[in-house]
Formats: sequence, structure tokens, C-alpha cells
Amino acid sequence: MKILNCPINGPRPVQEFVFGGELREMPDPDAATDAEWTDYVYNRNGSPGPRREWWYHLASGTWFIAERDTGTNDVKKTYLYGDEIRDEVEHG
Repeated sequence: MKILNCPINGPRPVQEFVFGGELREMPDPDAATDAEWTDYVYNRNGSPGPRREWWYHLASGTWFIAERDTGTNDVKKTYLYGDEIRDEVEHG
């Protein structure tokens, strides 16, 4: 059975989760060109490799980030959105 670590509830069966897509920075709505918006809305990086992705834990109703290699399906870590920023500030 495949296990994914929920940042709130710990290791859980992957059947309890829903994939939400790659975490990508949204262009500035006031400064983005039509081409930049088109790229953001329609284009994705489909090549295998490390990605930061949105995942949702159905049982707890929690959205979180998973750092996963899409080529090997290996999950490096999971954390709540914003925790990576706090971690960088605390551990510089």
C-alpha cells in the first residue's frame, strides 16, 4: 500500500488524498501580458523531475504541499503552505 504523509495526521494511505496540481506562481494580474496569462493557464511542465504539488487530505480537509519527483514518484517532504517560508526564515 502506498503511504503519503499528511502534515496534520501523519502517514496515511494514498487513497485518502486527491492530487491538486503543480504549485506555480501566478503572474501579477496588473502587470501580466496576455502571453504570460496564456502560459500560466494552459502550459504545464510535463517532463519528469522534482515538483512542488498541491495535495488534499480528504479525512482532515487539509490542503498541503508535497515535494515529489514525478519520474520516480518519490516524495521528499510534505508541509502546509507557508511553512517553507517560515522554515527558511528560522533556519536561514
